[in-house]
Amino acid sequence: MLEGTFLTALDPAATAAPRPTEAYASLRALIMSGAIPPGERINIEDAARRLSVSPTPVREALAGLESEGLVLKVPLRGYRTTELLTREELVELYELRRLLEPDAAAKAARRHDAALRQALDAELATMSSRPAPLPAIELAAHDERLHGIVFEGAGNSLIARTYARTHCHLHIFRLSYSGTYGHHTVDEHAAIVAAIDAGDDTGAAAAMREHLDLSLERVLGIYS
Repeated sequence: MLEGTFLTALDPAATAAPRPTEAYASLRALIMSGAIPPGERINIEDAARRLSVSPTPVREALAGLESEGLVLKVPLRGYRTTELLTREELVELYELRRLLEPDAAAKAARRHDAALRQALDAELATMSSRPAPLPAIELAAHDERLHGIVFEGAGNSLIARTYARTHCHLHIFRLSYSGTYGHHTVDEHAAIVAAIDAGDDTGAAAAMREHLDLSLERVLGIYS
């Protein structure tokens, strides 16, 4: 049986008879929002009833989510959502990001694409005008979107997809330590966007590198 918040998280009217792709989207959204918490067991039959589908699209959805690392298949026990990242895994994730993201920011700046600049400016505006404190769930979603736009702007779709699959774990980690935050992240994003808007590849890489270092420092503060 699905325990905890998942039982009350679904609105039957909103989830009536989804197609297989919608079953995937529904389950992924529930995991990403924390409605299905880390480490939660997912019973296929129960999920199928609540999504008003047969078990088949649920199994297909869970297989896709397993490929993203959002769920694990446990022998003889079915599926469960993955646990939160450990401190060591967080550090490793940021090491990967530090290898990929400054270079992506520099490439985005060199492309100096008008549509990219417009997308970055629009995304930044969703949070920059907001007074502090900023809700964790909104800030985390903004962070994921903005970094995703930078990767897309760099023009490497494979790296963009890899980033999306790793960043989702950081997103869930942040939501699990809910609270409110100041404008540090948004201010750092503004510096990255300004450099990309100006076509300054060196400045964009440096701003991204500084942002990642400061972000890791803030995240690791949870453990202190």
